[in-house]
Amino acid sequence: MFNRLFGRKQALEGSPLPIIRNVTLGRSMILDPLAWRRFGDALRFPFDSDTLQIVAQGLVELGEGGFVHRFYTDDDIMFQAVTNDREGQDVTDVTLFAPWQSSYPGAAAERTAWRARLSAPAFTTSDLPEYRRFWFDDAAPCQEPVSFWEDVHDDRDGIVDRRIFQTCMLFARPLDGDGRELLLAIDQENEAGEVSFEIMLGVALEFGEFKA
Repeated sequence: MFNRLFGRKQALEGSPLPIIRNVTLGRSMILDPLAWRRFGDALRFPFDSDTLQIVAQGLVELGEGGFVHRFYTDDDIMFQAVTNDREGQDVTDVTLFAPWQSSYPGAAAERTAWRARLSAPAFTTSDLPEYRRFWFDDAAPCQEPVSFWEDVHDDRDGIVDRRIFQTCMLFARPLDGDGRELLLAIDQENEAGEVSFEIMLGVALEFGEFKA
């Protein structure tokens, strides 16, 4: 029980899941909240804690040899690391995302309209400021979003428990100094055909701003 609660590292020996800078399913993470608190009220990022307990782990295989490793809490906070290798030894980017809004389309036209928003140079909602397209050139009037399957694990046996097909686009807005707030807009569909639209807000992390 205590190993599960506190994520003791010796309990994870032999796990087939990747371990990214000591982060993996079953461990707890410690964050430095100053990574986002320094931006004050300008930041809309809806999270303010210093601990994450990882209860699920996802893997996305990108084209050209890249990988995205995702680590989830019970309340859907997502720690994400982009790497050049499946094992996660060569990390190039680390971000922390928190859910902002979920919705469920009732008609095909709603999904078409959402896809159009993902393709636009800017993303706006009634309760958020404008975010400009961060992937690709934000001057293009239309840009196809990125699609991929994510394999999600709920335990450390290495067997995929569920797969989610996602089409998404990353947007961002500048903050004072060198800061940036991210917005990830997602169209996701599980293997049962259930569709949802997700908006997550995030911040980039430096390697020294987290540990496990």
